Amino acid sequence: MIGLIVDSRVERLVITHKDRLLRFGSELIFSLCEQFGTEVVIINRTEDASFEEDASADVLEIITVFSARLYGSRSHKNKKIVEELREVALKL
Repeated sequence: MIGLIVDSRVERLVITHKDRLLRFGSELIFSLCEQFGTEVVIINRTEDASFEEDASADVLEIITVFSARLYGSRSHKNKKIVEELREVALKL
């Protein structure tokens, strides 16, 4: 998508909510869109939040992403252990 925006091949970017584009850092994409003439339309735009509200929402999003990554990693390890136990049980 970034390549298409930079190549000026995207005329309009339509999203339902601001946070649906990226978990955090969507302002970077919005800046690129502005720089390369891509209109950004947010359908369900809420009132502008204060700096503190934006900052706290960003921190929560970062925590959510890393928590999901951590639990996903644990899940993968647990699946591997269960798989190994099954192989051992089948050999008995």
